[in-house]
Amino acid sequence: MSERHFLDILDYDRSTINHILQLANQLKSETVKGNWSDCLRHKSLGLLFQKPSMRTRVSFELGMNQLGGTSLVLQNQEIGIGERESVSDIARVLSSYLDIIMIRTFEHSIVTELARYSSVPVINGLSDFSHPCQALADLMTIKELKPNLAGLKLCYIGDGNNVCRSLFHICKLFNISFYHCCPAGFELPDDGVVVSDNIDNALQNADIVYTDVWASMGQEAETAKRLQLFKDFCITSELMAKANSDAVFLHCLPAHRGQEVTHDVMESAQSVVFHQAENRLHAQKGLLVYLLENH
Repeated sequence: MSERHFLDILDYDRSTINHILQLANQLKSETVKGNWSDCLRHKSLGLLFQKPSMRTRVSFELGMNQLGGTSLVLQNQEIGIGERESVSDIARVLSSYLDIIMIRTFEHSIVTELARYSSVPVINGLSDFSHPCQALADLMTIKELKPNLAGLKLCYIGDGNNVCRSLFHICKLFNISFYHCCPAGFELPDDGVVVSDNIDNALQNADIVYTDVWASMGQEAETAKRLQLFKDFCITSELMAKANSDAVFLHCLPAHRGQEVTHDVMESAQSVVFHQAENRLHAQKGLLVYLLENH
């Protein structure tokens, strides 16, 4: 898919992602200083939601508004994606009104079909396949804390889900070693991933420890089974001590304290999860500017 859209990390090269993050850092610096940019004045963003959201909605809506543009939120009960109206018709109508569209949905095919028929850029705000916006903010956070990326080791502990996939792809682009630790059967099915079910070994020499919920939206029926299978993969202070002494802890949120991570790890000095969450705003501002100024 063309770089006119932002559907998956694999659609972009290292140089382009660096450029987006440079824009994000510049906009973050200006925001901290109170210098508000109106570079997207008169531009409009449509936000389509089939899945509920807090960080995605607030960061995109507020980010667009801070840049001088306007945003419009459309919940699925209002548009009925693929049910009340076809994805292709929705794409053609909305792209005749809007300058850019973000969609947060279940099936990745809905994202790609929307982009195929849209005359304006489409952003994947999350699909069951990937979460590239989260990966942008993750890399932005890692670069701020550990600027020398090459040779870093990131240990992702949890399900091989959309967050895991996008994180692996962005790590691969920037020469960050990616280790996936999970119970058998939950491995990320991508070539080149180092997988282990031994959490002690996986955490050795880790610079970044990352986890996510064990049952994502749409997997509620599997929750009890997953809680049992993943019970030995909860990130505790004792496990964090097996990583490097200066290792940082990341989580894309929301977190289920006491399941995939303990309360004390979430609140520890090593935890940068709220720094990471804030960077969703800045990374997405950089992405909006890039897409609207270059396509």
